[in-house]
Amino acid sequence: MNPLQVLTAEIPVALAGLRLDQALSEVFPGFSRGRLQTWIKSGAAKVDGAVLPPKHRILGGEHVVLQAEVEPATAVVGQDIPLEIVHEDDDILIIDKPAGLVVHPAAGHSDGTLQNALLHHAPELAGIPRCGIVHRIDKDTSGLLMVAKTLTAHNALVEQLQEHSVQREYLALAQGAMTAGGTVDAPIGRHPRDRKRYAVRNDGKPAVTHYRVAERFPRHTLLRVRLETGRTHQIRVHMSHIDYPLVGDPVYGGRPRLPPGAGPHLVACLREFRRQALHAETLGIVHPATGDYCEWQSPLPDDFAGLLDALRAG
Repeated sequence: MNPLQVLTAEIPVALAGLRLDQALSEVFPGFSRGRLQTWIKSGAAKVDGAVLPPKHRILGGEHVVLQAEVEPATAVVGQDIPLEIVHEDDDILIIDKPAGLVVHPAAGHSDGTLQNALLHHAPELAGIPRCGIVHRIDKDTSGLLMVAKTLTAHNALVEQLQEHSVQREYLALAQGAMTAGGTVDAPIGRHPRDRKRYAVRNDGKPAVTHYRVAERFPRHTLLRVRLETGRTHQIRVHMSHIDYPLVGDPVYGGRPRLPPGAGPHLVACLREFRRQALHAETLGIVHPATGDYCEWQSPLPDDFAGLLDALRAG
């Protein structure tokens, strides 16, 4: 029999109006919406003590108890892919992901992912939802990710994500000269015409991004960005929305903005940087076993550091 993971949560008021299955996919991001629908229908999810249908509309503030049956990840196989492990103990793994590595298997990326690498490194992760991965960063974003090695740790890390207590700070190079930092508080959903993209839209999910200026250049700004929520492509969408798209972003970035009088080296660096200039530099959590606050940092990868050097010299 597969192990049971009993999870509890309060549904945020911000999710009011969503269907129950939609709300639970926000509250319990470690499980797919399909699996949550199955558990709701079977009575494994109780809302204020009652069994409700998946289409029930949420008011916000309800208390949820979910008995999640964790099935081994038999569809994903372990692969000997190098991992940059920043920290590992009996409860958690902290990984420094390189740009170009996909986190989860998906259409077009059936293997060669971080999840395949984790299963090779620690086969016991097959018994944890999504092999312990509780959040993700885009394929071409570099930096830190946390992984739970036990069901207890998984529950604790998911709760911290729900409470917005996880400290996640990114370095991002934006196109355009900013004068000051700020906050973007704008909901994000699927783009109305291109389903592979996301956009700010009134019926989207709540999304909040805080940013401050770290360094200024004539036509670019290096930002420190802190996430309050964790929507897909959130930083990329929000910065594009305020007309400061990230350098190199192939989806939301637009054409490179070249500084006046830029030399050939700087022009080449900007034009040849073909991924979003985004790096998950800092990750801080309360350790699920010890209760101590722990924080890790990742150095900038060579391509990003080289681009900044070219801007400083140019």
